[in-house]
Amino acid sequence: MTQFQSLIWIMIILTLLNIQLSSACGKAEYRTGDKCCPMCSPGNRVHKHCTEFTSTSCVHCTDSTFLDEPNGLTACIPCTNNCDPGFGLMVKKPCTPSSDTVCETLEGFYCLDPTKDGCRAAQRHSSCKPGQYISHTGTTSTDTVCSDCTGDAYSNGSFTSCQTYTQEDFSRDTKPYRGISH
Repeated sequence: MTQFQSLIWIMIILTLLNIQLSSACGKAEYRTGDKCCPMCSPGNRVHKHCTEFTSTSCVHCTDSTFLDEPNGLTACIPCTNNCDPGFGLMVKKPCTPSSDTVCETLEGFYCLDPTKDGCRAAQRHSSCKPGQYISHTGTTSTDTVCSDCTGDAYSNGSFTSCQTYTQEDFSRDTKPYRGISH
């Protein structure tokens, strides 16, 4: 083998080594410096990165913190504490080391900002006004839909259909919540 051929082989070997060192880490690994280390499992964080002789050292998330995926993080994420009843939310599932708090809507509210398992923001269902009826009752994901009564039909705003006046209604001094004439 000539000196030139030896030099080419050395360059090829060095190039292959460089490619191997700079390639991405495996699916269950994370990069730290020039090393690929095994990830910590959900609910755990990195205590010490791996070395040439030791694997990654992981510790449990504590004190209202969590990590919900395999990771190479050195700190856990603080749990969400925004399931505020004043904003129409309550806790559906409390925070654990491997999952964040999940909120859901209170009765009488619907979700404005849904998440995979719950809700981040809610709003009180609309109330129908006198002269309107509830055409679609609100759910946890939709608002109440109100429609106007027409002609001599009426509703106090809490009915699911407009009512027609009876002879008794006409004999009273006041007529209940008359609809809008069209």
